[in-house]
Amino acid sequence: MSIIRYSPQWDPFAEMDDAFSRLPALNQSMRAFMPAMDVYETDSAVVAETSLAGVNPEDVKVSVEKGVLTVQGESKKEHEVDDKNYYRKEVRSGAFFRQVALPTAVKEDEVKAEFEDGILKITCPKLQKTASKKVEVKIVKKSKK
Repeated sequence: MSIIRYSPQWDPFAEMDDAFSRLPALNQSMRAFMPAMDVYETDSAVVAETSLAGVNPEDVKVSVEKGVLTVQGESKKEHEVDDKNYYRKEVRSGAFFRQVALPTAVKEDEVKAEFEDGILKITCPKLQKTASKKVEVKIVKKSKK
């Protein structure tokens, strides 16, 4: 049996790379980003903190629905000057969106958010667990007729 060298005629990955290379590059300020978020639990609440330095608190929306915390908003650059001679441009701007499933049930209508020194702190009070109640059930034997 002779060995035949494999020579692909069609390489789907090369075709995909070529297609992506032809897409117009998005401006960094137009890209959405996902802020990092710390979520921890205290005795009475679930707390989420995220760093949103340079973001106007009026441009941020926080909501909790069906056990999912959503933080969304926009970091705006007022007058980005294109003629700056950047060596590096790493500060993000543009829309952001983040959703986190909360680890326990919370009182969704009592969630509070505070914005201080570029940190958004969201406090979600926990629902108080109702104590389970033991109920004795009497078993009655059904008589045959």
